[in-house]
Amino acid sequence: MDFLGCRQLEALPTYRQHYALVPLSNLPLSSGYLEQSLLPFCPTLEILLMETKGYTQDGTVDLHGRPVLASRTGKWKACAFLVGYEAFERMAFYGIASNLVVYLTTQLHEDTVSSVRNVNNWSGSVWMTPILGAYIADSYVGRFWTFTVSSLIYVMGMVLLTMAVSLKSLKPTCANGICNKASTLQIAFFYSSLYTIAVGAGGTKPNISTFGADQFDDFNPREKELKVSFFNWWMFSSFLGALVATLGLVYIQENLDWGLGYGIPTVGLLLSLFIFYMGTPNYRHKVRRTKSPARDLIRVPVTALVNRKLKLPNNPSELHELEQQHYINTGKRRVHQTPAFRFLDKAAIREGNVEASKPPCTVTQVEETKLVMGMALVWLVTLIPSTIWAQVNTLFVKQGTTLDRNLGPRFQIPAASLGSFVTLSMLLSVPLYDRYFVPFMRRRTGNPRGITLLQRLGTGFVIQVLVTVIAYAVELRRMDVIKEHGIVVAKDIVPMSIFWLLPQYILLGVADVFNAIGLLEFFYDQSPEDMQSLGTTFFTSGIGVGNFLNSFLVTMVDKITGRDGGKSWIGKNLNQSHLDYYYAFLLVISTLNLGAFWWVSSRFNYKREAIEVGERSLQVEGKALETSPLGLQV
Repeated sequence: MDFLGCRQLEALPTYRQHYALVPLSNLPLSSGYLEQSLLPFCPTLEILLMETKGYTQDGTVDLHGRPVLASRTGKWKACAFLVGYEAFERMAFYGIASNLVVYLTTQLHEDTVSSVRNVNNWSGSVWMTPILGAYIADSYVGRFWTFTVSSLIYVMGMVLLTMAVSLKSLKPTCANGICNKASTLQIAFFYSSLYTIAVGAGGTKPNISTFGADQFDDFNPREKELKVSFFNWWMFSSFLGALVATLGLVYIQENLDWGLGYGIPTVGLLLSLFIFYMGTPNYRHKVRRTKSPARDLIRVPVTALVNRKLKLPNNPSELHELEQQHYINTGKRRVHQTPAFRFLDKAAIREGNVEASKPPCTVTQVEETKLVMGMALVWLVTLIPSTIWAQVNTLFVKQGTTLDRNLGPRFQIPAASLGSFVTLSMLLSVPLYDRYFVPFMRRRTGNPRGITLLQRLGTGFVIQVLVTVIAYAVELRRMDVIKEHGIVVAKDIVPMSIFWLLPQYILLGVADVFNAIGLLEFFYDQSPEDMQSLGTTFFTSGIGVGNFLNSFLVTMVDKITGRDGGKSWIGKNLNQSHLDYYYAFLLVISTLNLGAFWWVSSRFNYKREAIEVGERSLQVEGKALETSPLGLQV
């Protein structure tokens, strides 16, 4: 029998604009025989069969590598099994991070600078280890299995930490109000538990959110619309876990028992993992289309450097790119050429290629490298905002311990619980942003997101600058009250309500709706197709480096301002320090950083990619780039 070729398929009456649909009922062949017969001659028929059978169109599969039905898998039905873990993991993290500086100073008896430095170093590690976890997921075992192993390590760390704060043999002993210094073994066990959690977070943090985003098909208009709201509501569940930590767990830790305060999220994590695995039949898994996607990040600049003396062709179409059929067969998306980082285009020069033994890089490989370089520039200008956020769990808390925390005659608010107002403002702002702000701006701008991703980030950064202004003003007020009442001793309470700190906490929560959620979505959305787990580590590593940067700044400021017997800005006695000077310093650098962000964002090119179907190119992202009134790329 003669087989139909692709051209003949396209000529059939039911061939549509984007899919080569064959009227199967009109052909004298069984469906299974048809697939086996025609696929070798017409690879585009795979898309035809996926469409007619109701499979997902983005090539996702189940855990066993089989195509999945769009109606039975993915979307929010699958994400419902994921959000529980995210909520309990954030509860565990913030249950530790929010009050860790208090535990280190009151239980392990560390000084202020040491405790702030140790909190920042641990928090930084939690946010940096995802780089390794994302690389393993993208290059070797995938998101699901990386998350599976790492989540067990995370839980093990939580169990060890609960033991460290519960067992008497692992805590410093106290007698008659005098506590002994923690032994080397006790300190080693405590910090080993903390850093075991950091290792576990390395594999869970970059993969759970991207795995959730994978549950939406980019080629299904309805699912793509749902995906626009995904990161908003994903972070909503994250904020919910943080709220329980800062309101409930912090109080339990300080007033009831530290072991109970850490044990509750540990049990919650185990329960959420059980729920996660119950949802396995509903999950969609992305297929890795490149063996080692990160390798091109090295190959492209090296090849461009080797070809540096060659002249770029005037027509970009003369640069090396694989045939359209390659992208059809592999299902990989082709990225369009852009004018950014033009020197990298030399890696795709065909004629006169210095490395004649190897083919030149493709335009898609070059453009994916450009995407990562562009994201790296945006990442650099997120470090200072991350440093500002690091104050929430360190200096803001220590500042709060010096203020009047009484709420009635018998109840005293834990200083770390004020962090719950960051979360509360987030929880209130996310629905308002998603349900009102986005539709309103969408009508005005025509952008599906309402405003562009970089405009969203810029708005958040502006609010953060305002936070530093308020923090500086409140600290000036605290210093005036200290002078007015002649307070000298570190343990003396300043007669000023802790609720003076409330505005900076609330505004920081509003800022996070714009920049924290915006950053996660930006780095996922703009990452090359095969590096989306690795791409989201730009988000986590930015927070990590911000914590390390804050640790460095606190240490250096303390050493420089406290040398030769001078009064340190951040001394052991905050009542005799100059925290206002430090906040003024943060205000200056955050303002300068805002200018740097505007410069970077005004030159950023958004990703423009397409999937090849037959002889047509279906654009997935990126219309013609224009410049908005704010100078940010649309």
